[in-house]
Amino acid sequence: MALPSAVEALWSELQAVREKVVKEAEGLSQGQADWRPSDTDWSVGEILHHLTLAEINTGKLTSKLVKEADAAGKLAPYPTDLRAFTPMPPPAPGPMEAPPVVRPEKGHPIAQLLADMKATRERSRQSIERLGSVDPRPLTWKHFSLGELNLAQWWMLQARHDGDHLQQLRAVKASRGFPGA
Repeated sequence: MALPSAVEALWSELQAVREKVVKEAEGLSQGQADWRPSDTDWSVGEILHHLTLAEINTGKLTSKLVKEADAAGKLAPYPTDLRAFTPMPPPAPGPMEAPPVVRPEKGHPIAQLLADMKATRERSRQSIERLGSVDPRPLTWKHFSLGELNLAQWWMLQARHDGDHLQQLRAVKASRGFPGA
């Protein structure tokens, strides 16, 4: 499906940052994937699990908001003149604690984490196509720290979130004591 230019740009951003995340994690041993710099830090595996959970939940939110707007007769088509989305609000300063619904579990096999991440992204393409067929601006949901976000902003957040955790993943791999294999 051909996407409107703003949605296509968003999809490209999502894909570019995810490609970097996957590249950083591919080829790691299970020991490397499970290793944590400290008891309070996440492992690479936990980061991957968290990103997948977050994306699954953004996809579920997309389905929920579109379904509810459609049932209420308030679902509008994508505006032909919408060329760009409202920028995201700035991130809250300092580290944030993941809400329970997206807290990762440790110890998942690295191959399964990567396969799940890739499969989730394939399903997300359907959500992005849905985003490209409706006006995402009136479809809103409150984020726990950023406030009210429209559906396009939720997907923009997913890309920013991947980028933030890409840096975290790289920091784990660069930490003193990271296993050689």
